[in-house]
Amino acid sequence: MLDSFFNTIFGPVLRLPEPVGLVIISFILTLVTTLAYKYFTDQNLMKQIKDEMKDMQGQMKDDSHSADKKMHMQKTMLEKNMTYMKHSMKPMLITFIPIIIIFGWLRNYYMALGNPKIFFGLTWIWTYMIFSIIISML
Repeated sequence: MLDSFFNTIFGPVLRLPEPVGLVIISFILTLVTTLAYKYFTDQNLMKQIKDEMKDMQGQMKDDSHSADKKMHMQKTMLEKNMTYMKHSMKPMLITFIPIIIIFGWLRNYYMALGNPKIFFGLTWIWTYMIFSIIISML
């Protein structure tokens, strides 16, 4: 059902010399994921929570606080961390299903080709991961 859709969209890209096609798909998926995280999270709130947790970590390293004070700070940090995770969960859920579907299609595509070695003897999934990490660092 979705094979013909993805073959129409990504098929011409994957016909490019290896690993160029997979790098382009990796770039597209990384870009979509990054944009989803940017626009589906409150960036100011996320930065504020991150800064507060960093400040609290610095305060906890100070040995002058009592054990009760440190326990209270740990509890507060845990609550802030849970809030941070709650806000970052929405874009993950939005992007997870489409990426899993695309990965299924990619797997079928490369298995039909005999699961070839694409980049320095690596299969498609490892090639995708390496280029995705590199692209996300840019």
